[in-house]
Amino acid sequence: MKKIIFSALIIAFTAFSAFAIFGNWKVKGDEAQVTFEGHRVSGSFGGLKADITFDKDHPEAAKISATIDVTTAATGFFIKTSHVKSALGADDYPTIRFESTSVSKSGNGYVASGKLTMKGKTNPEAIHFTFDEKGSEGVFKGDFKVQPPKYGIDRSGTPPEVTIHLTVPVSKG
Repeated sequence: MKKIIFSALIIAFTAFSAFAIFGNWKVKGDEAQVTFEGHRVSGSFGGLKADITFDKDHPEAAKISATIDVTTAATGFFIKTSHVKSALGADDYPTIRFESTSVSKSGNGYVASGKLTMKGKTNPEAIHFTFDEKGSEGVFKGDFKVQPPKYGIDRSGTPPEVTIHLTVPVSKG
């Protein structure tokens, strides 16, 4: 019995120690930039919230969970902003969510593959990103493309593809 308890303690300690090696990063929400651009429309979102566990030397152990507040969409033009919010179903689906399923090294950066949920529909997407770490702070920068029709966004004038740009300053937390 003592051997079982001792073994369980060793396993638990090892698991917690491994978790401590990897950096937990807190998003500096006010500084984060999430912008989008498509044919004849561009803008930004605020309200980025994320739980990020990432170590550039061990990307395979990374976990990323992020949400964006759809109601913060802004284009600089009232009517376009209203159309974007309506197309995204902001009243019924106020958040866009990304959950990583894997993260890997790719060239000079990384790729976070995962599930993007927008307007109640979930599809696989891959975010290509870099990470610049300076002590206890860092910046994630990434880009990815989405096809709005895959998410049930097919209003007249909706671009067939939208590019999302991310600049996410973080600090160790």
